[in-house]
Amino acid sequence: MEFVNALVEARLIKRYKRFLADVQLGDGSVITVHCPNTGSMKRCQQESARVWISKSGNLKRKYAYTWELVEVDQTHLACINTGLPNKLVKEAIDLGIIQELQGYDFHKSEVKYGGNSRIDWLLSSSKDMKENLCFVEVKNVTLLEEDGRGYFPDAITERGKKHLYELASMVNQGHRAVLLFCASHTGIDDVRPASSIDPSYAEALKEVVALGVEVIAYKAEINEKDIKIVQKIDVFL
Repeated sequence: MEFVNALVEARLIKRYKRFLADVQLGDGSVITVHCPNTGSMKRCQQESARVWISKSGNLKRKYAYTWELVEVDQTHLACINTGLPNKLVKEAIDLGIIQELQGYDFHKSEVKYGGNSRIDWLLSSSKDMKENLCFVEVKNVTLLEEDGRGYFPDAITERGKKHLYELASMVNQGHRAVLLFCASHTGIDDVRPASSIDPSYAEALKEVVALGVEVIAYKAEINEKDIKIVQKIDVFL
């Protein structure tokens, strides 16, 4: 997937109020940009790190720019825009890259299910989305710890744990349910639950896997022009 508009390189000053960040442009000016990430962004908001931002064509937006990428440890690139992984997964399904999710003729996003939640992708063999259902929850993984391993989540997530049990509920109703970790960080080569950050989520993940929820992970290739899912990686529970 190519970025619609050319990204602008800048330097991170600080992230604050969760959804905002100040960056310094090449000409020395400082602007505030939208940060589309609800997590802690652990190890992805290093002071003075190179970042890449995109400019919106919506003149009504308060903040014209959106933070898309960050350079981590002056080595790797990570996509911090949590709105992109769902699109990347759909693209990878259409291209046949995600083998586990082939064989479905119809795909629908943001479908209500469970306890007033929305599933990222509902796959089906029928146009009315009632036959051979597969519920796919996508999680963006950007935490590469100092041990060289990728982890999720990067902060305590009650909402994420709720999603796990809702996936298990779909399996109990006779459907297929898949948790897909999208490793949007060029340094991540495998994924595991971050038990040191959220032990409750880690235990819940093992529990729902035992109940039939499938867990897979795919890695994205990232540069300043485009981002795409390229290969499957291991998940260790």
